[in-house]
Amino acid sequence: MRCAGWGAFFLITAGWETLVSTPATPVPAARGLRRLERGTAEPEQIADFYARWLGWAVIAEPDGTFTGWVGDRLAARVRPGREGWQVVFTGSPARELRAGALVDTGRALHGPWAPPPRQGEPCWVELVDPADPDEYWTGELGWAARTPGEGFTLLDVAGGDAAGGPAEGGSRPVAGRLRGTGELPPGWLCYFAVPDLAGALTAAGRLGATVVAPARQVPTGLVAAVADPAGAVCALLQDPPAWGGALAGS
Repeated sequence: MRCAGWGAFFLITAGWETLVSTPATPVPAARGLRRLERGTAEPEQIADFYARWLGWAVIAEPDGTFTGWVGDRLAARVRPGREGWQVVFTGSPARELRAGALVDTGRALHGPWAPPPRQGEPCWVELVDPADPDEYWTGELGWAARTPGEGFTLLDVAGGDAAGGPAEGGSRPVAGRLRGTGELPPGWLCYFAVPDLAGALTAAGRLGATVVAPARQVPTGLVAAVADPAGAVCALLQDPPAWGGALAGS
């Protein structure tokens, strides 16, 4: 496998930014994530993997799902279902979107106006797709799209607080889209914060996971991608100061 898509990151410079699109119809903007969802045939085993790897506090729920917590913030729900990750954005009404994404009502627990990500928390999301038009996402989620460099789009959201309400602060990046192809599977790629990327990759291998994209420095920060024991891919970002790592101030 190759990782050609991530090469687009190196083309990002502030001077190249070009406005691509803005929502044609006002909608309640998605200002972050409610949570992540991990569908799997083995919920208990996968929840245990992430507890041991990322330090989640896992709770077995009455409905047969497992919730993974970092402090008082829900990081992800592990449930029976098709193998893979789903991103759940905050917004209204609750609905399904393309690429396995969902919208759910309630406050954003992770995003540009949330507290800095702690170890094991979601800290960024990217859509890996060479063809999906940005206009779909700007229209559905109230974002604005811009292209800092060839092959990469930043999706911005206007000012809001951690609860998804209005606040000062202008627009901030809430997600990205990679148009290149390579070793990363298509769909939404979720990033988790880790304090020591090298240590996290070593631990992943010890616990039965596989590194699919080795550590590299990109404008987001120091990143890598890992397939968990059941094959679902997520990314790691070392010590992000805020949502989106170094992209937070772009």
